[in-house]
Amino acid sequence: MRVLMTTDTVGGVWTFTKELVRQLLKMGHAVALVSFGRSPSAEQRAWCSSRRIVYRDAFVYRDSPAPLEWMDENEQTYSSGEQALLDMAERFRPDVLHSNQYCFGRIPFDIPRMITAHSDVLSWAEACRPAGLYDSPWLDRYCELVQDGLDAADCVVAPTAWMQEALHTYFEVPCPSRVIYNGRTVVPSSHAPHRFLRAISVGRLWDEAKGLGTLAHVKAPMPVMIAGEETFERSTTPAQARLQALGTLDEKALFAAFRSSSIYIAASRYEPFGLAPLEAALCGCAVVARDIPSLREVWGDAAVYFRDAEGLQRLLELLAEDRTALRQAQLAAMERARRYTAEDMASAYLEIYQELMRRSHAHSRSDDEEYISHAA
Repeated sequence: MRVLMTTDTVGGVWTFTKELVRQLLKMGHAVALVSFGRSPSAEQRAWCSSRRIVYRDAFVYRDSPAPLEWMDENEQTYSSGEQALLDMAERFRPDVLHSNQYCFGRIPFDIPRMITAHSDVLSWAEACRPAGLYDSPWLDRYCELVQDGLDAADCVVAPTAWMQEALHTYFEVPCPSRVIYNGRTVVPSSHAPHRFLRAISVGRLWDEAKGLGTLAHVKAPMPVMIAGEETFERSTTPAQARLQALGTLDEKALFAAFRSSSIYIAASRYEPFGLAPLEAALCGCAVVARDIPSLREVWGDAAVYFRDAEGLQRLLELLAEDRTALRQAQLAAMERARRYTAEDMASAYLEIYQELMRRSHAHSRSDDEEYISHAA
């Protein structure tokens, strides 16, 4: 199987893509990866180079400066990205396209095209901007890019049933849609680090979806750290008193921070899945989550939930005072997190690729038979 896959270099889509690519390569398949959004970081380039060294021609990577659909300047999102993908397809000869951006579902390939719907601006606005978004050329372009991709795709996958329903609420989805939960691999530490009574959260600090402003209103009985990008485009981080900002951490440093912390705070107001709490739980943190449907779907009764700053403060005080309850919450979160394996995720995606290819081949045979019948 030869998979042409798109990704972005800005957020969690890169982590998802990296995990899926890693598993597909281990299973003996070939992957061509094309990234969009901005230039890849040194860490991202190093990861791709290491795949190339190990898997040689089975892995190909190129980056494109084409902006993402949700970025401010999205006029060239499709046209610039299309050429990068057409060039890669001519070189790589893929069997299937797996796009992690909506718009590339309409790329004029004679191969099956599927989309993973990680999030969307309209459901984000429902959670983060109750007054709605202003009408603008940017928003019109965004909606057109998304809808055009959905109209042409052969299949759409969402990481939760909540995200699947949200997508169907705001857009027309004429093709089949499925749910495949994200999976993550966290290699166990070679030694047991000292775990401090402290909480950690991860997110782009400028993104109101992450709900990190709530933490500034909590008089926590323990240190609270935040790891994540602090500025992007015209967005900046609001002042966060009482919080320790760690900035952007590479994966090794982030996992070390998780392993030395006791609690992960999933403060998001909008989170279609949430890879960071999954990583933290696999590193031994209890998960304290905002009570939103998507996080309830992912974590069930393995997390403890809050609705506002007051509720979060009470939970942190309880866990700080009752170490038995804290340990139980950590064990429950880890047990739940271990359900979401990268192997299961990759196998589920591979089944869809194969199904789409079978359907495409059957359709081609049908067209050939119809042509022969008419010619006779």
